[in-house]
Amino acid sequence: MNAYEGNITSKLPQTGTSIFAVMTQLATQHKALNLAQGFPDFPVSKQLIELVNHYMKKGHNQYAPMPGIKPLRDALSKLFRQNYGAVYNPETEITITAGATQALYTIITALVHKGDEVLIFEPAYDSYAPAITLNGGLVKHSQLHFPDYRINWEEVTRMISSRTRMIIINSPHNPTGSILTKEDLMRLERLTHGTDIVILSDEVYEHLIFDGLKHDSVCLFQELASRSLIVGSFGKTFHATGWKTGFILAPEKLTKEVRKVHQFMVFAVNTPIQYAVADFLKDPDNYLHLGEFYQQKRDFFLDTIKGSKFKPLSCHGTYFQLLDYSAISDKKEMEFAEWLVKEHQLAAVPVSPFYREKVDNHTLRFCFAKTEETLQKAGEILCRI
Repeated sequence: MNAYEGNITSKLPQTGTSIFAVMTQLATQHKALNLAQGFPDFPVSKQLIELVNHYMKKGHNQYAPMPGIKPLRDALSKLFRQNYGAVYNPETEITITAGATQALYTIITALVHKGDEVLIFEPAYDSYAPAITLNGGLVKHSQLHFPDYRINWEEVTRMISSRTRMIIINSPHNPTGSILTKEDLMRLERLTHGTDIVILSDEVYEHLIFDGLKHDSVCLFQELASRSLIVGSFGKTFHATGWKTGFILAPEKLTKEVRKVHQFMVFAVNTPIQYAVADFLKDPDNYLHLGEFYQQKRDFFLDTIKGSKFKPLSCHGTYFQLLDYSAISDKKEMEFAEWLVKEHQLAAVPVSPFYREKVDNHTLRFCFAKTEETLQKAGEILCRI
């Protein structure tokens, strides 16, 4: 094919390939254990697979309604009422999306206008800033305090201006595994009181929380909930990241704007999977014990590296563990991550790409949503270094 000779002005001139894709490609190339990309290597529930198959055979293979099928929206409404005491109208306040990333992009597209400022916390999940930029918004970066990754509220207060349109929070937090506390959310509620600021709350790991702690959702705080859009992920909850099925919960006024964009971005989401998930949610045991399940995996992984020189940082949620390698090497994170793959056939993700200025704290992110066999092999490699 002949090369295109016209001029192209990139909307994302500084953006390359996602670090997840880079490290996964490197892992494949070097036949390495892949603890870089955040996906489980164990099976999805057999019951859930059978439910998808059941609804396919039953003929639910055409377009779903634009907001999502009613049984799934009803199930989500019931879940949030039971778990958080929060009331979301399934008709006007719940929307099913093609994964959490689509949900995030849809919300930002619907609500951020050219010149609006959006505050994000670094290290930040890598889809936030590009989505803001593509929609003409201005990204404001606040760094979380290392090594516990807490919000610097004094800095945030100084950063708020008349142009601030949105604040994006993420708890449990990817890539660090930290969580926001009740005090954090109360501070956010006070900070945004009397403003037009909306909160985009990325809560995709809401059920993956450890150490006897509980998830504090924005929906628990009445005034905060009134200005917040919650994003969730069935893919994360049910170990089926490839199904790309998520949701948005928001007050009717915000949902109305979100659906205007959603209908032209994807219109509708995978129909048989929606029916299957709606049935699967009827049994709370299918999601309420996920924290215990993943804490066992985290603890198992940490036990395997006790004899190593890697230092684990606190991890209270998600399925990611940060390890500090400063006692081993002075290499920059990207360089060390590449060395780990090429020389030891183990892939992890450097944390520095999650910062605008590539802040380097000599830490790597390891995904422990793996079988014990995989984690044991990874631990043996790390202990040899």
